Amino acid sequence: MSKACSSKLSAEQWQLIEPLIPSAKSGGRPREVDVWDVLNTIFYLLTQGCTWRNLPGDFPAWQTVYRYFRAWRKDGTWLVLHNRLRVWVRVASERSASPSEAIADSQSVKSAAMVNQAVGYDAVKVIKGRKRFLTVDTLGLILRVYVMAASVPEREGGRQVLQRVHRMGNAVSRLHTIWVDGGFDGDPLMHWVITTCRWIVQVVLRPEQTKGFVLLKKRWVVERRFGWFMGCRRLVRDYERLPENSEALIYLAMIRIIIRRLA
Repeated sequence: MSKACSSKLSAEQWQLIEPLIPSAKSGGRPREVDVWDVLNTIFYLLTQGCTWRNLPGDFPAWQTVYRYFRAWRKDGTWLVLHNRLRVWVRVASERSASPSEAIADSQSVKSAAMVNQAVGYDAVKVIKGRKRFLTVDTLGLILRVYVMAASVPEREGGRQVLQRVHRMGNAVSRLHTIWVDGGFDGDPLMHWVITTCRWIVQVVLRPEQTKGFVLLKKRWVVERRFGWFMGCRRLVRDYERLPENSEALIYLAMIRIIIRRLA
């Protein structure tokens, strides 16, 4: 692939990530496409917001790239890759591999017209689409993501994404505090977090009678992460038929940010 664009991985960035890429399956046909080109194509689609079928002609065939994207989403490769890079950033920042605190929040985004699975209406935000539940550490690095219909209440979605964090096991062995907003407050979420996960829940409320942007303790970290995602046009609106694909693209957006930071 010869196309030069801002989303393209540099040689230094590719050398960093190449050892983490799964090898071709033994006994099958040898790879006919450079995985470096596959990643560059996916990052182009992510940042520029085009459709798979309308990728520029000097990229590998879109069917091939989508096949890698789908296969590695289903077998967990993207998540494994993201987890490894997240630990590298924490260690490079002289932090423990496991965070001690995390922040949870949600973001409602409109869905595209052709999307009909896991779509609902968020009456508070007045948005028809999907809701992204996100958990990050205090460095803004994602722990887990959960995408569902925008009509899902905060407490239910919060439980789903925190269950995923809890299943990370030793990777979050030091975690003891979760910071949330008022939408997550109350049972049964609070009871489950305290009794099952043994975590402390700290609720940060917006000051009453305030207008405009307010910097909220701890919560600003996850809100900044949502803001950075808006630099990826594919994430401004949810175009994915499956919510699992939406989650994979969020992890990929984070992978791209981490690679640029490490390299």
